[in-house]
Amino acid sequence: MVSIEHVAHKILSYIPYVLVLIDMRYEGVKCGKDGSVDNHMEMGKKLLAAGQLADALSHFHAAVDGDPKNYIAYYRRATVFLAMGKSKSALPDLSRVIELKPDFTSARLQRGNLLLKQGKLDEAESDFKKVLKSNPSDKEEKEATSQLAKSDELQRLVAEARRSYGSKDYMTAAAQLEAIIETCVWDVTSREMRAECFIQMGEMGKAISDLKALSKLKNDNTQAFYKLSTIYYNLGDHEMSLNEVRECLKLDPDHKQCFSHYKQVKKLNKQIQSAEELIREQRFEEAVSKYEAVMKTEPNVPQFSALAKERICHALSQAQQGGRAVSACSEVLQSDPENVNALKDRAEAYVQDEQYEEAIKDYETAAKHSENDHEIKEGLEKAQRLLKQSQRRDYYKILGVKRTAQKKEIIRAYRKLAQQWHPDNFQDPEEKKKAEKKFIDIAQAKEVLTDPEMRTKFDHGEDPMDPESQQGHHHPFHGGFHGFQGFNPFGSGPFNFKFSYN
Repeated sequence: MVSIEHVAHKILSYIPYVLVLIDMRYEGVKCGKDGSVDNHMEMGKKLLAAGQLADALSHFHAAVDGDPKNYIAYYRRATVFLAMGKSKSALPDLSRVIELKPDFTSARLQRGNLLLKQGKLDEAESDFKKVLKSNPSDKEEKEATSQLAKSDELQRLVAEARRSYGSKDYMTAAAQLEAIIETCVWDVTSREMRAECFIQMGEMGKAISDLKALSKLKNDNTQAFYKLSTIYYNLGDHEMSLNEVRECLKLDPDHKQCFSHYKQVKKLNKQIQSAEELIREQRFEEAVSKYEAVMKTEPNVPQFSALAKERICHALSQAQQGGRAVSACSEVLQSDPENVNALKDRAEAYVQDEQYEEAIKDYETAAKHSENDHEIKEGLEKAQRLLKQSQRRDYYKILGVKRTAQKKEIIRAYRKLAQQWHPDNFQDPEEKKKAEKKFIDIAQAKEVLTDPEMRTKFDHGEDPMDPESQQGHHHPFHGGFHGFQGFNPFGSGPFNFKFSYN
């Protein structure tokens, strides 16, 4: 429970802040009444000290409007702009201060620092030299001397970086530009050059980072947005490419490069979105056709071809087109052997084609690259069960039908085989014995595959007719024909029963 003393202490600790606010409120009323520049300056100063930057800025705006030649008002406003991170707005105010009072070393030193960050080295050096000639304080002299030396070193680095870039030594140039940008963080020219170095080096992630910074550092930077869009496009990211080219067209709707690129990206993006919608709707053949159109729309960017082939592999696997899916997925894996999605889809296609050992290999390879994927775990377990099952009895093979066969097709196959292998058709004792076994297998296969529940169990690797997996459960063929419909059609003596093909 909170003590009374603790609460009282808390309340008392806030009293000074309350008094400051009351004082500000009172002074604000005074300012409102006479609107004097001095009152605005005083209020702005208090608000700045309190960290209320937006309110302080309003008062310094009013002070500047009230007295356009008050260099302190400009200086205070520049201070607020810098505190708000608005260096571009601070720079004109500092220049105005120096224009009104050339010997104001603090303003000139601050402007020199801003110019240095912008990479305007000659202008920055000029400011630092003038500070040193204007009887600065010890602190100002020390800072100006240090910054002047830094500017000289940066001038040398800039010259070296340009030589490296000109000779196409992009790695060296990038390292030199890195050292420049550490100090000249707002230097547009150096960032543009470094972005181009990264592009030439294939370091697209780093190029994107620089170009995004440039799109903010330089107003109406359509070229940065265009380059960003083309990089994303060549990386196969059609959505980000579309976003960036739209930003370019917002700035300049008539930009020829951006408009031409926009039409291409928009068409490709629409085709891909349409194909994915078809997959969600399980219209797999149409999705395959749509992704084939994607490869025709953009045949020169490998990433889009790879995406299209991977999704075709998936669509065919989902469509139960085992053979075609295996072929399509294998093409993907030839160029990208660790593609987990293609490995999973090909494994499923192998299962459809009853190539269980191949399916197991693909699932195991996929598991190495995606350990926590539950689909891989479930698929692997299923393939292993089916492999084990196939080494015993496969009711689909017994009837000669595919795993996707409908009930009518199963019954038709059963009737044909039952007629063919009916034991009455055989006279030789050995052949008759073989026929009996075959006939029982055919009847069991029909029983399992026409019963939805039993077929589902079998499809998941469980044999409903296997006594070991059905312990405690009665099934109609347990013990051969002795349990079939309550009688043994192959009892001693000739086969004198009439078999009904239902």
